[in-house]
Amino acid sequence: MQFRTMTAQQQQERFEAIIEAEGKVEPKDWMPEAYRKTLIRQISQHAHSEVVGMLPEGRWITRAPSLRRKVALLAKIQDEGGHGLYLYSAAETLGVSREDMVSDLLTGKAKYSSIFNYPTITWADIGAVGWLVDGAAIVNQIMLQKASFGPYSRAMIRICKEESFHQRQGYEIILKLAQGTPEQKELAQDALNRWWWPSLMMFGPNDDASPNSAQSMAWKIKRISNDDLRQKFIDQTVPQANFLGLTIPDPDLKWNEERKAYDFGEIDWEEFFNVVKGNGPCNKERLRDRQEAHANGEWVREAASAYAAKKAERKEAA
Repeated sequence: MQFRTMTAQQQQERFEAIIEAEGKVEPKDWMPEAYRKTLIRQISQHAHSEVVGMLPEGRWITRAPSLRRKVALLAKIQDEGGHGLYLYSAAETLGVSREDMVSDLLTGKAKYSSIFNYPTITWADIGAVGWLVDGAAIVNQIMLQKASFGPYSRAMIRICKEESFHQRQGYEIILKLAQGTPEQKELAQDALNRWWWPSLMMFGPNDDASPNSAQSMAWKIKRISNDDLRQKFIDQTVPQANFLGLTIPDPDLKWNEERKAYDFGEIDWEEFFNVVKGNGPCNKERLRDRQEAHANGEWVREAASAYAAKKAERKEAA
C-alpha cells in the first residue's frame, strides 16, 4: 500500500510500528502532530543551548593562559557553533524555519539550557564547564543517538564524538590546576563548588515533576529518565573528583553499597526554576549578547543572500 493512500488509522499504526521496532521516523514519514511539536521544541532548544553555550567561554579566548589553551578553546567554541548548525538543520526537516527558531531565541520566547546563565569567573570555570557541563551533556546525549527521529539521532552521533573531546579538555584543565600550587588547587575546588549543583540540574526536574518526560520516553525520543541520567552522571563523576583530590560540595553524598550507587543531597529546584524564568545571574547578559551578535551579522546574511540570488540569476540566464 502506498503511504499517501493510507487512512489516518493506518498511518498511526505504521508510526507506532516504527517506534516499537526501534526504527527511525524520517521527515517525510507521517507522524502525530504532538510528536512533531515535541521534537521541534526539544531540538531547537538543544540548538539554542549550543549557540548560547559559546558565550561564557568566548570571554576567555583572549585570557587563556597559553597559546595551546587558546587554540583548544577556539576549536571547542567552533565545534559548538557547528553543533547548533547540525541541530537547526535537523529541526528544519520538521517544517519549522531557522529564522523563526532564531527569532524565538532572540525575543526570549525560546528556552535554552539554564546552565549557561551562570558566569565563568576564573579560568578554572572553563575547566569545570568542560569536565562537568559537557560531561553531563554527554551522559544525556549518548542516549539521544538512539532517538526515534532519524535526523536528530544522526546529528547526535557526531556531536557526541566532539563533546567527548570537550570533556577531556576540561578535565585536563582541572587536573593541572589540582596538581599545581595551593592557590591553583583552590581555584579548581571553587569552580567545582559553584558548578556542581547547576550541572545536576541540567538533567531537568525529577521525573514526577517533569511534564514531558513520560511521553518523550514513550515515543523513544528520550530513552532514560531524568533521575536515572542524573544518577549515572554522579556515579561516574565522583570517582574523578576523588582522583583529583577535590571535594564534591554535598555533605549528604555517600556510597550506597546496597544500590551500588551514590546517595546525594536535595537539589535546590527553586533556584533551577528561577533561572529558567529568566532570573539567573547572566540571563539578561546572554540574551543581550545574542541580540547584538545577530544584529552585527546582518551584513553577512545580506551579502550571502545577494550572492545566492545572483548565482541563481546567472544559472537561469545560461
